[in-house]
Amino acid sequence: MILFYRRVEVVGLDRIPAGGPLILTANHQNALVDPMLILATTSRRAVTLAKAPLFRSPLFGPLLRLAGALPVRRQQDPGSDMSKNEEMFRRVNAHLGRGGAILLFPEGLSQPKPTLMPLRTGTARMLLAAERAAGGSLGVTLLPMGLVYHEPGAFRTGWALILVGKPVATGDCIALYPTAPEEAVRRLTERLSEALRRQILEAEDHQTLRLLQAMEEIRREESREPAGDAATRSVWMQRVMRGYRYLALREPARVERFRGEVLRYVKDLELAGLGTRQLSRSYGRGAVWRYAVREGLSLLLGLPLALWGIANHLIPYQLTAAVVRRLKPDLDDEATYKITAGVVLFPLCWLGEGWTAWWLGGRWLLPAFALSLAPTAFFALTWRERLQRFAREARAFLRFLADRDLHHRLLARRRALMNELTALARLVPEAALSGQTTD
Repeated sequence: MILFYRRVEVVGLDRIPAGGPLILTANHQNALVDPMLILATTSRRAVTLAKAPLFRSPLFGPLLRLAGALPVRRQQDPGSDMSKNEEMFRRVNAHLGRGGAILLFPEGLSQPKPTLMPLRTGTARMLLAAERAAGGSLGVTLLPMGLVYHEPGAFRTGWALILVGKPVATGDCIALYPTAPEEAVRRLTERLSEALRRQILEAEDHQTLRLLQAMEEIRREESREPAGDAATRSVWMQRVMRGYRYLALREPARVERFRGEVLRYVKDLELAGLGTRQLSRSYGRGAVWRYAVREGLSLLLGLPLALWGIANHLIPYQLTAAVVRRLKPDLDDEATYKITAGVVLFPLCWLGEGWTAWWLGGRWLLPAFALSLAPTAFFALTWRERLQRFAREARAFLRFLADRDLHHRLLARRRALMNELTALARLVPEAALSGQTTD
């Protein structure tokens, strides 16, 4: 899982209690990758709840059973027997009563848009029922987690961010539940929804989220700040999105014009083969030659080992890509299909390649092949990423040579975008930027 994304960052990991009954909740926009990512990056073992149809899938069912997941019946699923959910609730209560952890996604479905869907009431009912069974003294921690993705279905080019929030207050709802259960469930569900919204970057669509991430890079480069931590970046982007929604109602023409300028700037950078950071670099002739010689020699020396790694993994890599193209998954299922197909196809191909190695070289070639699988795979990945970075830098230098004013024009446009963003921010009350008022 960590290998699939170029970068995985976790903020607030210390908020997850080491012991005691716990319900982890998160937004859901990347199918089975969401629970796999959380379980891979947190120290707490948790039982995951998943929709019942997945357990009937020959591809996903065995993996879910192996992980000890529990099926949830939903009314919208054909042939769903809702009465069987009683067994699921009973097992959840027992698990929480033993101090265990549960992982679930209160939206009840995965969808690719970077926005939070209305929450189902199941999370609140589970917590309140478990507390009532224990006389209100169980002390279940309800923890919201935000999942933010950039190119979630792209291998090694996407990245993921997990934001762990503060525990949701439940005491008043637990006290209210015996006398007014529906009101307690409604209140806790609304509170959880607000907590989840504070942990995610909500946008109308992926293009808006992409432009937001581009503006964060522009801000960082213009202010010459270091990359900083993920929490600082996410807080800044959340404030910008609140300001965007506030001004979209009050200054729609200006906001739309600014959005168009950001979009054109990003597209022009892509057409030029440039990145935001490259504009801040100096492309002096001496520095370019030293960089080209150093990186070129490094790539050349590493080429044999990289080719070995590529040869070891080319067949399963291409087969995985072909299977996913044939299945045509939805956007939120793409990464899940790639990872699952890879888990099946890579070992099968390795067995075939291992047999071929034994047939060709006998005892000496098979151990060499087996021992080289992991190190050459890692090396090939890093070598390829380094080659891509070198190619981008070379294209940027050639573009600047062909158009001597390109660098200055793009820098001027970047400064103008940052100045306009600053001017727009002055029009938004601090209460709206901090999320203390509604849009």
